[in-house]
Amino acid sequence: MSDTTAATGWAAPGHADRYRERVFAERGRLAAQCADAAGWQGRVLTDLVEFNAGTEFGRAHGFDRIRSVDDLRKAVPVQDYAAHAPLIERMAQGETGVLTADRPAVYFTSSGSTGDHKKIPVTPRFMRTTFFPFYYAAWAPLLENFPDVTARADAVLNLKHDPLAAPPTTRDGHPHVGASQVDFGAKFGEPLSAELGTAAPWATLPVDVAPDDHLEKMYLRLRLAVQSDVRCVIGINPAMIAAVPYQLNLWWERIVKEVRDGLLGGVRAVAPDPRRAAELERLADYFGTVTPAHVWPGMRALFGWTTGVASLYLPALRAGFGAGVTALPAPVAASEGPVGVPLDRHGSAGSLVASAAVYEFVDAATDLTPDADTLLPHELEEGHEYHVIFTHVGGLYRYAVGDVVRVVDRTGGVPRLAYAGRAGRSDAAGERLRESQVVRALRTALTRTGLELVNVACRTGGSAGTAQHYTFAVAPRSPWQPSEAASFTAALDAELGRESADYLRARTGGRLAAPRLRLLDAEAFHRDWHAAVGSGIRPTQVKDRLFRQDPALWQRLTGTAAPDRT
Repeated sequence: MSDTTAATGWAAPGHADRYRERVFAERGRLAAQCADAAGWQGRVLTDLVEFNAGTEFGRAHGFDRIRSVDDLRKAVPVQDYAAHAPLIERMAQGETGVLTADRPAVYFTSSGSTGDHKKIPVTPRFMRTTFFPFYYAAWAPLLENFPDVTARADAVLNLKHDPLAAPPTTRDGHPHVGASQVDFGAKFGEPLSAELGTAAPWATLPVDVAPDDHLEKMYLRLRLAVQSDVRCVIGINPAMIAAVPYQLNLWWERIVKEVRDGLLGGVRAVAPDPRRAAELERLADYFGTVTPAHVWPGMRALFGWTTGVASLYLPALRAGFGAGVTALPAPVAASEGPVGVPLDRHGSAGSLVASAAVYEFVDAATDLTPDADTLLPHELEEGHEYHVIFTHVGGLYRYAVGDVVRVVDRTGGVPRLAYAGRAGRSDAAGERLRESQVVRALRTALTRTGLELVNVACRTGGSAGTAQHYTFAVAPRSPWQPSEAASFTAALDAELGRESADYLRARTGGRLAAPRLRLLDAEAFHRDWHAAVGSGIRPTQVKDRLFRQDPALWQRLTGTAAPDRT
């Protein structure tokens, strides 16, 4: 989102009221659709095959003959991004009518499993029918329960907002950027689309900074935000929110000096504020380690993903922002499209967006193949995990998005889904571990031992002639005693066996040795995150990664660690 729409929108009289009306109206429409989810799925299918029947893909796969999901299954195999990529690249070169009847106006970027940046075509029809309804509705729980976040432009620190004056483009001249870098008002005629926090004083930085100097941009926004009464932090990616306490202390002396002197990145760009600087100094003198709760005592809410690895550190992180702070979950979605949107204050899950795409699911224990048997939303079972496959008017057909979701319950006629992890497995000796299984095992081991962590990652390894083993790199929130570390490792081993029969067989069969623990200092993951962002990767793309097999990245994370504990 560029600052053009944000600045003109939120400054306009009555904008906040109109924004709230739109958000609640879209939430109401999506909630009402849940009662007729099957009907909406049928209408979505009919609309997308009719609209795109004349495209190259539509003609090749007989869209004009598709009347049902069964017809769709017979006509189109399950496909991932790699299968779509050659056609998308032709679109990005300027060809029309390849996957979609309307031309993409922008391409969302997203990191693929290989680290390459995907090009996700974003068409006007997709935005209108698939994206905007869920996009607006997602903010309803926040606005409903914390209405003061719309009272002032500087009430929200939106960490993902990162506008570009000159965005990179595809060969055909269309922007290839993150969703948070697109001006939806200018591109798609949505004057209400500017997010909360995008008109704050730090949204448009008043000093020059290189587009890829993401750490300096984060510093500058944080330095400005300490002079405001921030009530909510929006991160989506929880690793960005987790970085804020670390960054406050890392940059504290520089922040206080620049607040006192009216400097911004060493440039005299704002009014000196010696009174606020003195307040900040007193906080450091009194507390020693400054937390967001000290800087922003009026903090009310955090908005980001609350599941996966983040679920292990979020309770302690939230407390650092304030005793009464609520963590609200962001939608279950990817750059390619939405899956679920929270319609209430449930802490982790969102209702299936029945009018956004045609959804199919495959049991997460099953390998995805082009002819995989799929389930429809009404066939999902509570407590089970599934691969997500969707088809929508934006040109992604039976697209395996690479995410696994867990069915929490059913509400209003649709499954309520929580993000469970990436679809890939760790499989060194036939253990076939999914990310969600390891997270649950870690959570149980932490609970049993009464321990807390800042973050965690793992990898497999082993020397020639020995069984493979897992090493878990853990940054404890406070030091663990040797006996505690040993108890945790034993509990983790046992819980992994309970979560995965394949892991248990690998352990009992001698193919997999007992896991090992490598204890890091409390700031290790924060330093590693900063190193990744400092290399030029956008902060939104530097996410928690549980499975870390790359030796160089593992060494970067654990290079100062203590020896393994067995």
